[in-house]
Amino acid sequence: MIKIEKLNVELPKFGLQDIDLHIAEGDFFTLLGPTGSGKSVLLETIAGLVPISSGSIKISGTEIAHLPPEKRKLSIVYQDYALFPHLSVLENIIFGARYKGIEPQKATRKASELAEKLNISQLLSRTPRHLSGGERQRAAIARALLVNPSVLLLDEPLSALDPAFRQEVQDLLKDLHRDTGITFVMVTHDFDEALYLSTNGAIIKNGQLIRKGRIRDIFNSPGSKFVAGFVGMTNIHPCSH
Repeated sequence: MIKIEKLNVELPKFGLQDIDLHIAEGDFFTLLGPTGSGKSVLLETIAGLVPISSGSIKISGTEIAHLPPEKRKLSIVYQDYALFPHLSVLENIIFGARYKGIEPQKATRKASELAEKLNISQLLSRTPRHLSGGERQRAAIARALLVNPSVLLLDEPLSALDPAFRQEVQDLLKDLHRDTGITFVMVTHDFDEALYLSTNGAIIKNGQLIRKGRIRDIFNSPGSKFVAGFVGMTNIHPCSH
């Protein structure tokens, strides 16, 4: 589904180095790593918001590395929701429809269906400042899903939520992933979140992928001292062969 090969990104004082990553269709994949390790940079590179220096990014066999974001058949949801404060919830949800060639009537109809599924039907006429954090996140997810993406990118989608809403939106994401079959790629720093939601994942350090595989295997068999320390293992002992 997503096939990244020899990907390099050069930014001031930071870069991604020789990233190789395959994410299966329909997977829920999580990127983990310390602050500043390059998780969000990799996500935004997939989205087309950060230019690559070299390498390849393919979705379903199609090279997208040099396509503009709107041509990549994916959506991104940020931790701060990125809703337009002067637009209603409905106007926010259908905002991207014009760029995808979706007719206004069809967009409004689908927005209503998504709002019902996400339990925000009663909020469509409100503006974002009159919503709770959980409601804003639901509106942002509805906007992302309206354009029928083949991949949904999630940049720390729960970190800005109060604990009272966090489990609720976690359950929502789990249900949406199951019901839609869309490939989800999430950045998070929350281990419980990663273990609850994702099937596979990778750990990134200083712009390099250093461990990838099934998420529970990463936590149970870290494979290196850094990964063991990062995932919270305290009993680390040297051994000889």
